[in-house]
Amino acid sequence: MDVSRRMAENFLLSSPPWLVEDKLREECGVFGIFDHPDASALTVLGLHALQHRGQEAAGIVTFDGEQFHSERRLGLVSEHFTKAPVLDRLPGRSSIGHVRYSTQGETVLRNVQPLFAEFGSGGFALGHNGNLTNARTLRDSLINSGAIFQSTSDTEVVLHLISRSQKPRIIERLIEALLQIEGGYALVCLTNKKLIGARDPLGIRPLMLGKLGNSYVFASETCAFDIIGAEFVREVENGEIVVVSKDGIESHRPFPKSPARPCIFEYIYFSRPDSVLGGRSVYEVRKNFGAQLAREAPAEADVVVPVPDSGVPAAIGFAEESGLPYELGIIRNHYVGRTFIEPEQRIRALGVKLKHNPTLSVVKDKRIVLIDDSIVRGTTAIKIISMMYERGAKEVHMRIACPPIAWPDYYGIDTPDRENLLAANHSLEEMRESMGCDSLAFLSVDGIYNVMGYDHRDPAQPQFTDHCFTGDYPTRLRDLEDAPPVRQLSLLAEAS
Repeated sequence: MDVSRRMAENFLLSSPPWLVEDKLREECGVFGIFDHPDASALTVLGLHALQHRGQEAAGIVTFDGEQFHSERRLGLVSEHFTKAPVLDRLPGRSSIGHVRYSTQGETVLRNVQPLFAEFGSGGFALGHNGNLTNARTLRDSLINSGAIFQSTSDTEVVLHLISRSQKPRIIERLIEALLQIEGGYALVCLTNKKLIGARDPLGIRPLMLGKLGNSYVFASETCAFDIIGAEFVREVENGEIVVVSKDGIESHRPFPKSPARPCIFEYIYFSRPDSVLGGRSVYEVRKNFGAQLAREAPAEADVVVPVPDSGVPAAIGFAEESGLPYELGIIRNHYVGRTFIEPEQRIRALGVKLKHNPTLSVVKDKRIVLIDDSIVRGTTAIKIISMMYERGAKEVHMRIACPPIAWPDYYGIDTPDRENLLAANHSLEEMRESMGCDSLAFLSVDGIYNVMGYDHRDPAQPQFTDHCFTGDYPTRLRDLEDAPPVRQLSLLAEAS
C-alpha cells in the first residue's frame, strides 16, 4: 500500500487549492414568515437550521408596515444575527431570509440576498435558491435595453423582469417574469402586503409551506419549521406560486402542467437528515441507499465505517443489511474553522487530518468497508483511504451510496467542469487504483430508483433530476447553447 499512499500524496501536493476540496455545495437556503410579532428573530432561527445550505453569507429583510429594513452580512448567521443591535434594526411582522454559498470566486456584499428594489407599487424583496440557465441571455438583453445592474447575481435578473412588466398587479408581474426564466429555482418574495413563495415548473429546488399559529412560513426544508415550532403544511408544488396575505393564502399555477422532477441530491446529500422531503424521511432514505448498496456490492470485511458526517446514515443501512458491525472508525472535528488558512502545499495536503482522524482501535488490523455519500473529484477519498492504511487497516473497500457523478449541474449545485469530475474521465478500475483502495463500488441508478419505489426506465413513472449521473438534463441550457464557456457556466459563480 506504500505505492497508493505515494500516489495520493503526490496527487494532493501537485493539485491547486480549489481541486483539493471534494464536496458538492448547495448554493442557498430561503426562509420567510408573514404577520408574526417575532418575525426577524424567527427568521434568524430558521436560517440557523438552514445554515448547511449556505455558509458564506446571510441576509434578512423585514417590513414594519411602513418601510422595509435590510441587513446583509458575509459569514455565518451566528456571527452577525444573534445580537440585539442587528435584530433591533429589523422590526416588523413579516420577514424573509437567505443563506448563500458562492460556487466560485469571492462572495461580495452586493450579491448577498435577499435583494431589494423599489417598484412603482412599492418595495419588493427577493431571495432565491437555485440557478437560472438562461440568466446570462436575459441579462445581456436587459443591459442592451438600458437596464442598470447593481449585482452580478442571476437573482437580479428576476427583479428587472418584474420591474419592466406592464401588468397591473404584482403577482401578475411576477408571473410574467417567471414565464421568461428557465432552470431550477425556489423563491421567497416580500411586498408591503404579501409574502410569496414560488417553485420552478419541474420542482427541481425544494420549497416548503408551514404554519406557526396564524402565521404562514416558507422554508427550503422542514427542519427550519421544527426549530421554531411551526407545523409542516405541505410542499409548494412544482410550478406553483403561493401568495400569503391578510386574507389567507391563494395559489397560482401559471405553467403548463408537467410531472415533477425534484433534485435527487436533496435525498443523497443536501437536505438535513431530520428533514422530510416528498413525504419521506431523508434519514430513512439514506439508510435505505446504504442497504441497497450492500445488496449490490457486498464486501468481505470486518467492520463498516462511515465518512462522517455525510456517510453515516448509509453506513448504518449497509451494516444492518450486511450483518457487519458498524463502528465510528473516523472521528470528525466539528470545530475546524471554515476560514482556516493552509499556507503551503504540503500543509494543505495534511489538512484533512484537521477534520477527520481514524480511531486506531477500530481500524488496526481490520478489513474495512468505508462508506461515503458521493465522490466528486476523489481527493477526500484519497486522503481518508491513505489514513486508514497508515493506522494499520488490512484492507479498505470503498462504497459510495450514489452513482458516479459524471456530468456537471446547472440548477444550483456547485460541481466542477466535466474534465475535473473523476467518474467522467476514468473507469471504475482507474478510479480504484488512483484512490488506492482494495475495491470500489457505487450504488447504481437503478438502485437509487428502487429505493424510491420507481423505475427510471419507465417514462410513465416519477423521475428525478438525475443528470449528474445520466446526462439527462430536464431543461434547456440556453446560456451554454448560446455561448459555451471555457469553464463551467460562468454565471454559476454568482448564482443565488
